[in-house]
This record gives sequence, structure tokens and C-alpha cells, in this order.
Amino acid sequence: METQPNNPLHGVKLVQILEELVDYYGWEHLGFLIKINCFNSNPTIKSSLKFLRRTPWARDKVENLYLKMIANRGAIAQK
Repeated sequence: METQPNNPLHGVKLVQILEELVDYYGWEHLGFLIKINCFNSNPTIKSSLKFLRRTPWARDKVENLYLKMIANRGAIAQK
């Protein structure tokens, strides 16, 4: 199995990313930050995962927001 030391998303499942984003931001704010219908109209983890797995541009936005969130958490923890 190859390791990817420079990839912070290596080994992190999409469901984990989405659950952490929802816990951190909530659906309403998440829908404001990433304007996709699955976050704004009756959002659920299941429906969002289905959409994100089929839509690469939306998944990229979610992954980038997740990276920003974990960087922000690290900055707050260091203070």
C-alpha cells in the first residue's frame, strides 16, 4: 500500500469530511459557503454523499473547505 505523506486527505473518507463540516458549520452555513442544492434543500448526509460522489467539482469544493477548516482548527489550537 502506498503512503501519501503530502496528501492531508489520504485515508479520510468523504462521509467523515461531510459529517465534520456539518458539525462545524451546520447545514445552513455550509449551504451558504458552498452553494449546492443538496446543502440547501432538505439536506441529509445520504443525499449529499450521493451528489458529491457523482459531481467532481462539488466534491473539490467540499474537500477544499474541509482543508481550510482543519487548518483553522490547528491555528486556534496553537493560540
